[in-house]
Amino acid sequence: MTAPGFSRRDLLKATAAAGAGAVVLPGVAAASAPGGAAAQGVRGRGGARVGGANWPPAKLTGRIVTPNDRDYADASLGWDQYFVHFPLVIVFAQNTQDVVNALTWARQHNVAFRVRSGRHQLQGWSAVDNGLVIDVSELKWARIDTHSLTATVGAGLNQAEAVAALAKKGLVVPTGTEGTVGVVGATIGGGLGLFTRSLGMACDFVTAAEIVVASDDGGAKVINVDLHHHRDLLFALRGAGNGNFGIVTSLTYKVTRAPTVAFLTATWDAPYPLPRLFEEYQKTLVTNNRVGSELELHPNIAILTAALPNGSVAHVKDVLASVLSIGRPTVTTTVDNWGTIFKGFQIPAAAEPGNALFFSQFANRPFPKKAIDVVASFVKDAPTNDSNYFLCGFGGAVKRSTPPGGTAFPHRNRDALFYAEPGAAWGRPRGPRPFTFQTAGEESQEHLQPVAQAWIAEFSQALRPYVNGAYFNVPNVGMLDWETAYWGSNFDRLRRIKAKYDPDNIFQYEQSIPPAFPC
Repeated sequence: MTAPGFSRRDLLKATAAAGAGAVVLPGVAAASAPGGAAAQGVRGRGGARVGGANWPPAKLTGRIVTPNDRDYADASLGWDQYFVHFPLVIVFAQNTQDVVNALTWARQHNVAFRVRSGRHQLQGWSAVDNGLVIDVSELKWARIDTHSLTATVGAGLNQAEAVAALAKKGLVVPTGTEGTVGVVGATIGGGLGLFTRSLGMACDFVTAAEIVVASDDGGAKVINVDLHHHRDLLFALRGAGNGNFGIVTSLTYKVTRAPTVAFLTATWDAPYPLPRLFEEYQKTLVTNNRVGSELELHPNIAILTAALPNGSVAHVKDVLASVLSIGRPTVTTTVDNWGTIFKGFQIPAAAEPGNALFFSQFANRPFPKKAIDVVASFVKDAPTNDSNYFLCGFGGAVKRSTPPGGTAFPHRNRDALFYAEPGAAWGRPRGPRPFTFQTAGEESQEHLQPVAQAWIAEFSQALRPYVNGAYFNVPNVGMLDWETAYWGSNFDRLRRIKAKYDPDNIFQYEQSIPPAFPC
């Protein structure tokens, strides 16, 4: 429903039966009270003030969902059902002012909050129990200028929607391959995919941003960021933006003309020679700098995908010839508009497993035989066929150039050969709605949860001698050196930028960047 003036009193009425700061859903126990360091923002030095000289008491605006609403269960659900949260209220912003109002309201009332768009935060950090979720997924719009080759998009567009809008005009920008991921969230965390080697990271193409930040008088304000205004924040938003500095409501990209894309898929059914396939695949990454490719190694199948904007199938097949010569893969090729191709390889959300865990890593050198044997052993013993070891070719354009103003994404300087992640997936498919909680037993595969957790932990640990770093968009919980793993030598600079734009550390969560000085 739309609530043009939802106040804290309205919220308290909705939750009074459970006491202040608690939510009771039918058949579900009360959630815990919000803590003082809840993720992505709570108390600041000016945050306890209701009203004040410059800020009257704020009201929540936009499309408001509370626990009493019929669509609450769906509205509170993330992509990964492994993490379940029960917010006090969810604000689906309809414009930037709704975001300003929500952030101001949260600060005035010391309510923990998180920010959400595509719901793909892989540790569930885009939601919070007993707090406020500021959801920007309904800010769906795009302005595309084919003459200046720029595109400005609202933070609500997902990758499929952004790809489709650009493709209609024969344009592309790097994105990941999963359509339901928010394009802005993926971009400001780095943004890697099939165009990484040919074009670069998605964050490399960001030229401007609109972002809502905490103001020093206990409220919120909108600032516009580009090379001439807040240049330091533009640097930070190119690879470290998610939940650290403010709430991005739109991004402007420099886009590329690509009326067609050459695309290839190849599959090998089990039993397939994983060690040989891995060895030949990584060789292509050493010698090729343009064809982007990803390899998924499952217990029952291996899947290779490759793409080259404005390229030819003949060239793609030539680059991957040594891989395609292994066994008898099923190979499909096409040259078409990227929007058509992208839509064609999407997996319906309702068909995906409900639970997933990942661990991100980069490799600077080809894996030796011992490391490949580790991969083969763990893939063979994966908890489900949906679990896999995923590789994305790196280098190429990422190493060749850096956009004016630079980026916080560090792995271009580490000479990374490929990005990789062990990924475990299990559980009842995500659809159809309405969401119902999983129950124990074979149907939900709940018994696989500890198996999957152990498999991910042991797999990632076994590969430690051969990998380094981690990817901010795929956070590694429990990693002691996550600061340098995500951002390398850029971390100290990011702390100084944080101190400038969020000195009170309003935007904080489990692995957020702290200011360069004590709060």
